Amino acid sequence: MNKSQLENSILPVAKETLTNLNIKPRCTTAGGISAIISSFKQIKEETGIIKGLKLMLQANQSCGFDCPGCAWPDPKTSNKSVTEFCENGIKAIAEEATYKKVGAEFFKKYSVSELSHKSDIWLSKQGRLTHPMILKDGDTHYQSITWNEAYKIIAQELNHLNNPDEAIFYTSGRASNEAAFLYQLFVREFGTNNLPDCSNLCHESSGQALMETIGIGKGTVTLEDFPKADLIIVMGQNPATNHPRMLSSLEDAKNHGTNIVSVNPLNEAGLNRFKHPQKIFGLFGKGKKISNMHLAIKINGDAALMKGVMKIILDEKAFDLDFIQKKTIGFEPLITSVENTQWKDIIEQTGLKLSEIQQFAKLCIESKATIACWAMGLTQHKNGVAAIQEVVNLLLLGGHIGRAGAGVCPVRGHSNVQGDRTMGIWEKPREVFLKNLEKEFNISLTREHGYSAIQAIKAMNEKKAKVFIALGGNFISAAPDTYITAKSLNQCNLTVQISTKLNRSHLITGKTGLILPCLGRTDRDFKQNIKQFVTVENSMGIVHKSIGSFDPPSNDLKSEPEIISKIAQETLKSSKVKWQWLIEDYNRIRDSISRVIPGFKNYNQRVAPSDGFELPNPPKDNCSFTTDSKKAKFTSHDLPQLQLKANQFIMMTIRSHDQFNSTIYGMNDRYRGIYNERRIIFVNPDDLKEKGLKKGDIVDIKSHFNGDTREVKKFIVVPYDIPKQCVATYFPETNPLVPLDSYATRSMTPTYKSVIVTFNLQK
Repeated sequence: MNKSQLENSILPVAKETLTNLNIKPRCTTAGGISAIISSFKQIKEETGIIKGLKLMLQANQSCGFDCPGCAWPDPKTSNKSVTEFCENGIKAIAEEATYKKVGAEFFKKYSVSELSHKSDIWLSKQGRLTHPMILKDGDTHYQSITWNEAYKIIAQELNHLNNPDEAIFYTSGRASNEAAFLYQLFVREFGTNNLPDCSNLCHESSGQALMETIGIGKGTVTLEDFPKADLIIVMGQNPATNHPRMLSSLEDAKNHGTNIVSVNPLNEAGLNRFKHPQKIFGLFGKGKKISNMHLAIKINGDAALMKGVMKIILDEKAFDLDFIQKKTIGFEPLITSVENTQWKDIIEQTGLKLSEIQQFAKLCIESKATIACWAMGLTQHKNGVAAIQEVVNLLLLGGHIGRAGAGVCPVRGHSNVQGDRTMGIWEKPREVFLKNLEKEFNISLTREHGYSAIQAIKAMNEKKAKVFIALGGNFISAAPDTYITAKSLNQCNLTVQISTKLNRSHLITGKTGLILPCLGRTDRDFKQNIKQFVTVENSMGIVHKSIGSFDPPSNDLKSEPEIISKIAQETLKSSKVKWQWLIEDYNRIRDSISRVIPGFKNYNQRVAPSDGFELPNPPKDNCSFTTDSKKAKFTSHDLPQLQLKANQFIMMTIRSHDQFNSTIYGMNDRYRGIYNERRIIFVNPDDLKEKGLKKGDIVDIKSHFNGDTREVKKFIVVPYDIPKQCVATYFPETNPLVPLDSYATRSMTPTYKSVIVTFNLQK
């Protein structure tokens, strides 16, 4: 494709004037009857009511399937209700279990060019993929292909590369533990560590920050800690849309007397009040008040806020000196760093009043058990790692690690994104992991680090990588700098998408494009006439099983483990791994995992109980730290320096309520009062007045980075309660504005939440 064709394919813009936008008053309460209505509407449209009710009753249950949505944990069986799902989980389940199908006839009807001009919603709503398809070089339409032919094409391309590092193997967080383990095993036996994944794009900053400070890249709390906390801080996160079941945990904590503080540029409905839609009282009244206070912080003001609170704590000597002396290092440099930070800089960067910071600090000082939760509002900045480490600093000052009701809680996105990393999906594998793999399978593996997601895009753009294989996900819509990403994929010899549903990544291909349809979480999976189950790890390190119980949309679908195994068998003719034997019974895969990965001993026996098992977590289990010093580490950082010129704004990309990651379920953002449109920009009313703009004006947005500009067109201005000089837009519509070279220091997470932009009336 030429540049114009690519730009028209990646994010089609309606040619008609944008006139459908309907703005209603913002909601101040999440959940309630509206959530129930939305859920049943989705179920009725996609599966029908009878099947939909069966799906609801099996979601997140002991003998059912794990929701393909977010990674928020389930309560233990003794505390579970029969309705362990949320509105957005139902949307994900309904679209996976839909009766609609996309087969060979569909691709005969629509050319790739025609499909590329359809919206993301339209693509997603067409249904489940049912047959392997190929787009040959120069063809306009996908055509049917047999599985064996597809495997041979992949093997031929891989084996014709000059070296294994010319292939990239991406993974989404939806893949099961079994699929992820086999995938990384195949890739490493093939000879590369090029295993970028969706963690690179979201929580890589969390893992990097936590590994350096407490020795584990995961959270240190479980659901049972929430009602035991005195204080829960929710930063850079919108639970009502991204992790709705988290609101139940916050409500439970609130009922036990926990103080909750929300820190976010937008005052989101779910952190104001919550009506539990599965409880009778949740249908009436005003709902449960969740946050004690909301801090409407400027975008990327979180590190400055932490510095301000720590200044007050140090001034009042309200820290846990015993914990600090016994369990930490780096306290003296931290004191110097905090003392050298000026209040004028803290107030300027946060946009808060001193009295607000003092009130927040008082809650921190009074708390004997504090949990800090965060998501992409912290991770996706240039200083993302440093910002998270400032949060850790605050917790360490009070000794809030390794005690009940206290700890760090990075809230992960996709349902098994944490499990995939545990299984070895990482471009920088540790030596002990590689040695265990070599011993288990009698193979030799390379130690050279592979490409992260950003590095993978650059490698394809520079034609250093020629094959791209994606195990799930929608890479083109998830990645930054969308045109560069599309151009990079388009230059590959082969792109392969292992998917359940049609998405935009199927339309931006290499010279040859393959679609390999796979089973979903809700689908039955039989091997040797034995029903198989897979396992996942939730956001709090609990590993449990997931069993699909519904007929797949096609008998031609394969499971992810089988697809990976068949590609490996065809590619690695002299492989020492018994690929076919492994997939005949997934217990065999888990037996290998138990010998390779610490914490999984007796995997099959321990995952059999309904609640699964908890992975070792030294900071949580016994307040020990696997850092070099064997102690938790205070870290010292200067505040970020962001100088906005006149007429410039800092933009963050966000999700709408009818969206999960890059999957868009509808055109509404109910809690923010936005209906029938996504191409909007939220702006402070005073900023609009100063620019001479008004509600409904249509603007073009430009981003500015290192002298380069990027542009997206036709966005509607919406006045909103957001700090001055801050704006918000939906992704993926504004992903083209996020520069490929703008990423977090040390983690390389793209700066989706820190984009310098200008916007002006469309000419």
